[in-house]
Amino acid sequence: MGSEVPAFCLPDKAGELRCLSDFRGKWAVLYFYPRDNTSDCTREAMDFSEQLQDFEKHNAAIIGISPDSPASHEKFAEKHQLRVLLLSDEKHEVAETYDVWKLKRLYGKEYHGIERAPFS
Repeated sequence: MGSEVPAFCLPDKAGELRCLSDFRGKWAVLYFYPRDNTSDCTREAMDFSEQLQDFEKHNAAIIGISPDSPASHEKFAEKHQLRVLLLSDEKHEVAETYDVWKLKRLYGKEYHGIERAPFS
């Protein structure tokens, strides 16, 4: 049996607020990813979209969360024909709550960003 996860509401690609509670009675697979249109994030979203029907058969919703804007999510979803729900966490408040907003390093430079992580 799953444990309780922090509740949240975030805008989708149309700017409509979507809350975790909207999925009460279903399994919700949350995945946090760093950025729209990067190779790994695109592949991940496309893989989830391809498998969405299988998840739905098991009464599960797939929800991708990144710090990108709703407009970015809209372009990303259209460009790659994504069918998963993408939510915008521009202030990274939900990412911080789920402890996936981390100090990262790239080419010797430090910055904060999303550590890729799934939750179900």
